[in-house]
Amino acid sequence: MTVSVKICGLTDLRGLNAAVEAGASFVGLNFFRRSPRYVTLEQAAELSAEVPRGVKTVGLFVNPTDAELDAVLAQVRLDMIQLHGAETPDRVDAVRLLSGLPVMKALGVATARDVMDAKAFEDHADWLLFDAKAPKDATRPGGNAVAFDWTLLKTYVGKTPWMLAGGLTRANVAAAIKASGARAVDVSSGVETRPGIKSPARIRAFMKAVAAVSGARSKA
Repeated sequence: MTVSVKICGLTDLRGLNAAVEAGASFVGLNFFRRSPRYVTLEQAAELSAEVPRGVKTVGLFVNPTDAELDAVLAQVRLDMIQLHGAETPDRVDAVRLLSGLPVMKALGVATARDVMDAKAFEDHADWLLFDAKAPKDATRPGGNAVAFDWTLLKTYVGKTPWMLAGGLTRANVAAAIKASGARAVDVSSGVETRPGIKSPARIRAFMKAVAAVSGARSKA
């Protein structure tokens, strides 16, 4: 069984090309200004224009206003919106209507209750992203290189496709997939040399680790 990969927080063509060439299904552009992976509209437009067909470009936003979404969508080609803030199911619906794009809703996980709370988004979001709940002193809701108990996702049974995120690296992604049952994973800091700078070598190594566990699943 194939496990899809999203390389998020891309900031330059070197990282983008490495992600595409390695076989990523999704690439992410971060529009949250407090993130070290933030890209301007000009940067994002240049990057999105280079993404080939078959690879989806995802725009990451945190509690965006309609005006902020309009400004990005007017200049940047996106295939999906990722909401990584405190957005409600109703806000997810509104963003889907405004953008005309599918929406992925990120949810912070620390306990089994957090996983069950995802049910509230079942008939609203097109994708769910289970990420580690941000530490109390964190300045951003994701991208903190923090993992959570992956086995908690074994309790989740829903019709909405989902991704696993949070502290994933080439060293632990196989274990994360096996423990959670994930069919899609999202990585950002785990393929960087420093915040915001992606390493082509680390991207390739991560993709290789995912491919290895995908192959093992297929033979099982």
